[in-house]
Amino acid sequence: MSAPSHAVAARHDDSHDVSKFQIYVQIAMLLAVITGIEIVIVYIPFAKWIVVTTLVVLSAVKFLYVIFYFMHLRWDKPFCTILFFIGLVLAGGTAWALLMLFGAEASLPLAK
Repeated sequence: MSAPSHAVAARHDDSHDVSKFQIYVQIAMLLAVITGIEIVIVYIPFAKWIVVTTLVVLSAVKFLYVIFYFMHLRWDKPFCTILFFIGLVLAGGTAWALLMLFGAEASLPLAK
């Protein structure tokens, strides 16, 4: 009696792995399509702010797909996801502060 239940559990695990593989392939195809759209948008003669805004939004969507699926944050504990985003905010704030500190205005020679 225990052998058939073990066989059913093994089949269930295999189907779960296949579905995760299919999800990864589908997301990879979606990321490729979004990348193609980004490339096309660069060459379309729209206003610069529309192009930049669209590229930022599409890049953010790609970033979220990658971190939640390929970095497995979707299946991690919420605490790990919170730690990741805290680190992301700290890194972004540090990069912004460095850009403001050593920006183009700071590099200009002083007037005499």
